[in-house]
Amino acid sequence: MDKIKNWWGASCFDRYAFGILIAIEILMSFTFLGYIHIPPISVTIAYLPILVAGCLFGPGQSVAIGLVFGIASMYKASASYVMSADAVFSPFLSSSPVDSLWLSIGTRALFGLLVGIAFRAARKSRRYPFWIGVISLVAPRVHSLIVYTSMGALFPELGYSYISALHLDLGDVVFAILCVAIVELLWVIYQSDTIQNTKLCIDQSIDNPYASERMNLYFTGFAFFMVCMAVFAARYFSQRESYMLERHGIAVTDMISADLMLLQLQFLTAMLSLNVISVILLFSVYKYMSYKEYQGEIDDLTGIMGRKMFLYYCDKTQKASGPERIGWFLFVDVDYFKAINDTFGHSVGDKVLREIAVNLQDILGEFGKAGRIGGDEFAVIIDKPLSRQELERRLGQFLEVISGMLPGRKVSCSIGAHQFIFPQNVKHILTQTDTILYEAKEKGRACYVIKACVPDKPDRKHWDTEK
Repeated sequence: MDKIKNWWGASCFDRYAFGILIAIEILMSFTFLGYIHIPPISVTIAYLPILVAGCLFGPGQSVAIGLVFGIASMYKASASYVMSADAVFSPFLSSSPVDSLWLSIGTRALFGLLVGIAFRAARKSRRYPFWIGVISLVAPRVHSLIVYTSMGALFPELGYSYISALHLDLGDVVFAILCVAIVELLWVIYQSDTIQNTKLCIDQSIDNPYASERMNLYFTGFAFFMVCMAVFAARYFSQRESYMLERHGIAVTDMISADLMLLQLQFLTAMLSLNVISVILLFSVYKYMSYKEYQGEIDDLTGIMGRKMFLYYCDKTQKASGPERIGWFLFVDVDYFKAINDTFGHSVGDKVLREIAVNLQDILGEFGKAGRIGGDEFAVIIDKPLSRQELERRLGQFLEVISGMLPGRKVSCSIGAHQFIFPQNVKHILTQTDTILYEAKEKGRACYVIKACVPDKPDRKHWDTEK
């Protein structure tokens, strides 16, 4: 699982969820979904994704979405038609650009930080769902307090102060209850068995051999196509708006043209956020479905790949590898397994198979993949650089470890190892390795036979090594 951790320690699923939250924040900030206009100012509920990020993830994520919220606020406040109370959020329209940057971006980032810290502290409590409600209930007032206090301190001529944040009406109560309901609901959904199982599948899909890298290109191409369509649509409507206004006798000045462009870019960004949500959801569904297929091919007893999946992985590895790469293929057969079952019972026999699979993974897993291809027969393909000497050392270690797994009886395996050069026909590799395996059996079992075709030293061209 360490491979799927990102910079904040979350899973692939959490990254996708965080990306969707950012897209929702942009969508709310650039549409009516995040604002309700109450003259002379607009009341915002676009801070909801900040609360959700703090609740589900942590301070870093809530601050990041707070920054997105602040940048969107600054962008919208930069149009020439905004009211004076909104214009102070733009460093391009106000008399104090630095103060406006703090008001538009800094206050929202600070709000995200406070919210994230509050949720992180509450997460240590056993009554976290209760504290989710408390924090979500108080958060709208905290947001208003930060913004109004900053407005009063930086732009006192507008007449706002921290007292403005203390004023409550029916609308404020409704917004607060809405925050509590949404954040609590999303928390419950996120913790549900369905979502957690989906999360587990997506997180573990990184090791899924059925996942096609080509699909990543398809999704990237689809996302690029959606971006192009959104840009073309925005440009078309911008030109048609100017033409329409001129047809109605309205002269389109440079200022009007700039405002129209701001609106079209705002529309474009909102459309792109929808596209991002669509692509993330489609990609998540693909990874989930491919992993479910992968799960169906896992050997139930040993937890490693079954025959069909292992051979598929081998074929995929051959196609993906460039020429002149050296690989190994191993057949591992448990010696006298029927006698083990007859003597100790099938439950002990199953335990032996599981431990052999575990030891193959532990000893050779960093260089390749193992699979169970028959009742008591395993196979390993090594597609990462591994010298013959190191392979011998690890095979010796494997035989030593498994020998003592049953009291009073030595457990052993016959191993055939075939070296090949990528790419190679998989059927040919299987045939060659199978022949080598039977050589190991003919030599008394409990040993390995290695056929190497690539020299480790310049003066040697071929080995036929038996152990």
